[in-house]
Amino acid sequence: MSADKTPIEVVKEPSMLKQKAMIAENYRKLTGAPETGRKVVSTYVPGNLNELIMCFDMVNNLPEINAIQNGMRQKSRGMIMEAEKMGHSEDVCTYVKADIGMMAKGNIAPNGEPLPAPDLLLLSYTGCFTFMKWFELLRDEYGCETVMLQVPYEGDGKVTENMRNFVVKQLKEEVIPTFERISGVKFDIDRLRENLRRSAAAEDDLVWVLQSAKNRPSPIDAYFGGVFYIGPIFTAFRGTDDAVEYYRLLRQEIEARIANGQGPITPEGDMGSEKYRLVVEGPPNWTSFRDFWKMFYDEGAVVVASTYTKVGGVYDFGFRHDPDHPLESLADYCLGCYTNRNLPQRVEMIENYMSEYEADGFLINSIKSCNSFSAGQLLIMREIEDRTGKPAAFVESDLVDPRYFSKANIKNRLESYFQMIDQKRQGAAAA
Repeated sequence: MSADKTPIEVVKEPSMLKQKAMIAENYRKLTGAPETGRKVVSTYVPGNLNELIMCFDMVNNLPEINAIQNGMRQKSRGMIMEAEKMGHSEDVCTYVKADIGMMAKGNIAPNGEPLPAPDLLLLSYTGCFTFMKWFELLRDEYGCETVMLQVPYEGDGKVTENMRNFVVKQLKEEVIPTFERISGVKFDIDRLRENLRRSAAAEDDLVWVLQSAKNRPSPIDAYFGGVFYIGPIFTAFRGTDDAVEYYRLLRQEIEARIANGQGPITPEGDMGSEKYRLVVEGPPNWTSFRDFWKMFYDEGAVVVASTYTKVGGVYDFGFRHDPDHPLESLADYCLGCYTNRNLPQRVEMIENYMSEYEADGFLINSIKSCNSFSAGQLLIMREIEDRTGKPAAFVESDLVDPRYFSKANIKNRLESYFQMIDQKRQGAAAA
């Protein structure tokens, strides 16, 4: 705060303005679909087949993103309570309840206009059982068709040729024909190849940005800042010229921060000195996002790698969408999503991050209503501690339900954790 207590006005960089405009335009297309005649498909972030959706001129609506938007705008609480009045349990994923409550309250998009009913529900099943139950509720509400892409779980930690062929067969025989019938647009594989080519270009720049956190100081926060960086590529923009341009701008901005020796940008401006480097597991809390982030940067803690920024695709271990093998590439993408990986794979990924990004510690934000992430997290924490010798900690909150965010409790735990890191350092220095 300045002396007169007026809020600090953070300068918006070109990439921030670009992404804001992209999101606004997609909501304009969604809410304007009844007038333009465009068809709408609802799908989820993990396993999101945006490049394929674009081939049929359909507009992509993502229920999780609507829930996040409402959470950050402090509107999700009333929606969740509305869903609970309708009989949904307190233990149900709060993304689901926020979505159901939003429908009950008129289904109003962030631009103030009502969202139309989807013409198609595309369920690309990548490890989250809740998605299936969620789409059952939406199908009952909207009365529209559902097409499901069954993606085998990586139980043995690898993708086999049979698994890939199984997904490709469904794309050819079920998913694409359904899209053709609903949209009235004939599938053009060359159009898909062009979309995938743009995806790969954007993915290259995204990976460069995420791996820039190996620098000291890290020019980015790969968790709180990272959730904004992944937005375009995980949602309705992968495969577009806008996404390519966004990641080109973002990379240029990060290159400049490295050249100037700067740390991450926070809601209050440039972060101060980097004191702690962390790897974080689990989604963030959206309803108190800025308060949560502030607890970190006030202590000089920067997140150099996170698993949540891989929920919609794991690119930093080499995967890219491949225009030369379009359907196989879509299959590999779905099979490799973070939520579709087994616990040993997740532990190995985190251990790799701890080493390559020279992290001081590992932190889990356990989400009350998200079993896809929370299951096995204590086991992951103990395993990382044993393998790396670095201190680990565990805090709890929720996705978009403000009733499960205790600012004082989380702040106390984090302060104790940073003290633990300091003690570990002192012990190592004395040895």
